[in-house]
Amino acid sequence: MTQLPIIVLVGATASGKTALLERLCAEGAPFEGRIEVVSADAMQAYRGMDIGTAKPGYALRARIPHHLIDVCEPSEQFSVGDFVRLADLAIIDILARGRVPVVAGGTGFYVRNLVLGLPTVPAVERQTRESVAADLARLGPSALRLELGSGDPVSAARIHPNDHYRLCRAVEILRQTGRPLADFLPGGPAGAGFPAADPLTGRGFTLVEYRRNRDELALRIRARVEAMFASGLATEVAAFMEAGYGKDSPGMKAIGYSEFIELAEKGLSPDALIREARERVILDTTRYAKRQYTFFRGLARDLAASGGEVVTIEAGPGDAEALAAILGAGTGSSPEPRPPAPLRASGSSGPSAP
Repeated sequence: MTQLPIIVLVGATASGKTALLERLCAEGAPFEGRIEVVSADAMQAYRGMDIGTAKPGYALRARIPHHLIDVCEPSEQFSVGDFVRLADLAIIDILARGRVPVVAGGTGFYVRNLVLGLPTVPAVERQTRESVAADLARLGPSALRLELGSGDPVSAARIHPNDHYRLCRAVEILRQTGRPLADFLPGGPAGAGFPAADPLTGRGFTLVEYRRNRDELALRIRARVEAMFASGLATEVAAFMEAGYGKDSPGMKAIGYSEFIELAEKGLSPDALIREARERVILDTTRYAKRQYTFFRGLARDLAASGGEVVTIEAGPGDAEALAAILGAGTGSSPEPRPPAPLRASGSSGPSAP
């Protein structure tokens, strides 16, 4: 029996990845009833955040099972380590049942750690964690950011001002080791040669980047955001805010939610708030898509340098057939032999997450 590769389907937001998988699994298609999706969208992990994350509907998930959706509350941090651990377990389970796993999504940093391996970061002592948490409460994030800037300017520049979780984590590592976080990532002085800390090391991955013309993508982004607002995005966000979720809640940092929370402090009328939020969500999503393009180019380069397989599919006629061929199905109803997929690398150099 031919072993199929583990496909990792990436692409900019609104590029049409979900629709592509629907066509791949359509009635009579080669992979009908055989595919299970492992979501690589960090924000779809949060329960109740359905409209703003463009979460696949229940009908689609009944036809094509999806994993790593609705696994935590918006108040909880869903870290890259959580993602890799749960994704590994899901892939192993899918393979054990004779189904075909497809990892699909646009959270590039999570995908990178899945296919290249999760680095081993030094354990932080409880005393250090408590000290950082106490300083955050007593002095505020600006003091921690100043400390981080002097010892780890790269992390200080990359971490969002409202992301207190990652700020504290970087400061903890700096205090514990006296070294910046980048030293312990793949390709860093301490991270080079680190073993991948998960059970899928040695399995085959094929990175498939799904690309769409940028002008067309811009139109699709606007149409998607308009559809989200028409479907009740403002009501969805308002319900979270009424439940006590705010800018410090990890889930509320997502595009489509953070804009409402920020604008709510400006005292705008409901109609003005929705109009302003709509344009901001469109702008933020467009900027995010540009960062995704850049990040996935870097990931493809790094994976190829590590001996991995990278394929590009252009959106348009025949794209589902192209993906089926990569999976090994060709145009027939059963897999055809193809060379073994390259093994997951244990570490790689390259750009950090956007």
